[in-house]
Amino acid sequence: MRVLIAEDEVYLAEAVQTVLERHAMAVDVVHDGDAALEAIAVNDYDVVLLDRDLPGTHGDDVCASVAAAGDGPGILMLTAAGRTRDKVDGFELGADDYLAKPFEFPELIARLRSLARRPRQARPPVTLCGDLRYDPFRREVYRDGRYVKLTRKEFAVLGVLLAADGGVVSAERLLEKAWDENADPFTNSVRVTISNLRRRLGEPWLIHTVPGSGYRIAAEAGS
Repeated sequence: MRVLIAEDEVYLAEAVQTVLERHAMAVDVVHDGDAALEAIAVNDYDVVLLDRDLPGTHGDDVCASVAAAGDGPGILMLTAAGRTRDKVDGFELGADDYLAKPFEFPELIARLRSLARRPRQARPPVTLCGDLRYDPFRREVYRDGRYVKLTRKEFAVLGVLLAADGGVVSAERLLEKAWDENADPFTNSVRVTISNLRRRLGEPWLIHTVPGSGYRIAAEAGS
């Protein structure tokens, strides 16, 4: 197993390195976020032991970057904060596991080995459409750098439209893909959701109505 330790507390990093090497793990150590990103880019790690409060590029940003790239190493996030909210934040950033300081080495070893045994799963890629950024893994949408808060239904509808890659998607198809089987086929839910989604994304409009056919998304206004 190959592990990257990204920890700015030098003595802690050295102590962890010594213990991991005694358990036959290959270990690299960096002390800031920029060095962590560089090491991850050029080496094939099984797990990254990532301190959340790294100098340089923050640990949260390192975690998000690795998660967004997909099919990368497992991430075990370390932090001095053990509150539930902090753990939830870490998982939402893409961390696979979370360990609060101070910790016992046997637990650390067990968690690292557990992560290394998990099959790597490619995370769904980020989709770009003009100045729109759609991230299905983190469930985030940005328009021209601005975060766009969407409901779950709006997010699902946007995903279906983007997956069509500029093609026309009928209201029936949207109803089938974004609603459950109990949805009323005669409802105006699709029209209302499209209207709300278009308004939230803002101008210039990305979602266009094709009379008699459905809807399509295009980066160029009026296309």
